[in-house]
Amino acid sequence: MDEFELEDNLEFILQSIQELIEDQGDDNPFGEVNQNELLANLVNYDQDNLMPDVSAEDVANGKDVQGIPWEKMLFPRDQYREMKMRTYKNYQNLSYAREDAVEHCKHVEKDSPYYDFQYNTRHARPSIVHFQLRNLVWATSKHDVYTVHNQSLTHWSSLDQISTELINGDDCIIPKQRGHGSQSVSMVQFTTMAVDKDLLVLGGFQGELIFKRLEDDGIVFSTRVTEDENAITNSLEIYEDPNGSRRLVAANNDCSVRIFDTEYFDLLNHYVFPWSVNSVSVNPDGTLFAVLGDHEDGLVFDPKCGKAIGKLTGHLDYSFSSAWHPDGNILATGSQDTTCRLWDIRNLSQSLAVLGGKLGSIRCIKFSSDGRFLATAEAIDFVHIYDCFADYGKSHEINFFGEIAGLSFSPDTDAFYIGVADQTYGGLMEFSRRHQHHYLNCLW
Repeated sequence: MDEFELEDNLEFILQSIQELIEDQGDDNPFGEVNQNELLANLVNYDQDNLMPDVSAEDVANGKDVQGIPWEKMLFPRDQYREMKMRTYKNYQNLSYAREDAVEHCKHVEKDSPYYDFQYNTRHARPSIVHFQLRNLVWATSKHDVYTVHNQSLTHWSSLDQISTELINGDDCIIPKQRGHGSQSVSMVQFTTMAVDKDLLVLGGFQGELIFKRLEDDGIVFSTRVTEDENAITNSLEIYEDPNGSRRLVAANNDCSVRIFDTEYFDLLNHYVFPWSVNSVSVNPDGTLFAVLGDHEDGLVFDPKCGKAIGKLTGHLDYSFSSAWHPDGNILATGSQDTTCRLWDIRNLSQSLAVLGGKLGSIRCIKFSSDGRFLATAEAIDFVHIYDCFADYGKSHEINFFGEIAGLSFSPDTDAFYIGVADQTYGGLMEFSRRHQHHYLNCLW
């Protein structure tokens, strides 16, 4: 993983449009426009004033889901999308042609929406500390979502439409529990998170881990897992091992994967890999890890014996996200080569299918708990929801403008959330599942 700061989407917009304005070619989507007037239109907002929330009713009345006033711009939404598609430069660690990465992508039919837009709030707008880490949105119910904004961990209630700060990383965080390596931490930049039932865990830029019981005040445990200067906590997952004990697995930039007990927070195992580990996900029965990092190949790892039992060969760049289908047989991996690959764990000789993105790296992947849907988030602008029951051959594409901080299905799959980190038009977008009540047909 590289230690880069995230560029604001607005800066990218201004730079990209300036390049296009200077391009006098016939296919310039903006034609002959005055540069100062165009830039003035782009920044005709007051950054000190929060943009208003957007509801489904607003959208039905013609408002943009992000509240972008296209009618005040010098060009419509489709022309701006064209510009982004032409000028966006996806970040690569390795050298390859994108055509090679997407050569064998599966043909996917665009389907009718699986989830309908409900609400976009600015009061829980997430932010991103590291541009390659995008797992900063977690829904614990259809109405309860946890996000990170700047140095704060916040809870958003869609029922009450209230955002509440739970942890401020700028404070000195003093854990309740002593011993077992517990230590106070402060000035924490949150890089990743995981939530399971009553337990929330945050990871930090300097290797911090912060544990909070959601029903209790304060922090139950915090520590710094390493003093290595390259210590970023890249990935966290809470899971049950084969004995039914709840564990936390953490992946860090010091080439390590660590397993912690979640009752007393003891370090149980520490595995070292030949490259920085960017993502670890656990199969449903807790017996296998998918380990991805600063290498084009990933590993299927057995934590019991401490050895890799399979290799995932096919991506052309580093990978930062993975998820297991609830049936335990299918693993999805997301790479900077702009693809998501599907693997049948029973035969890892080659990937089962390749799903291509539109613009950039696949940074976040989630399956719905019922196994019906696979959601993938690109670094910017596009989220894809695939129908697993249609052999991933149909999808619902959601497009907007801004860096994506994370996505999450609610446990009952009725709600779906996308965090957009754009400084101006960012927000937490809520969607509700569209149910097909075919039995109603018999009434007519």
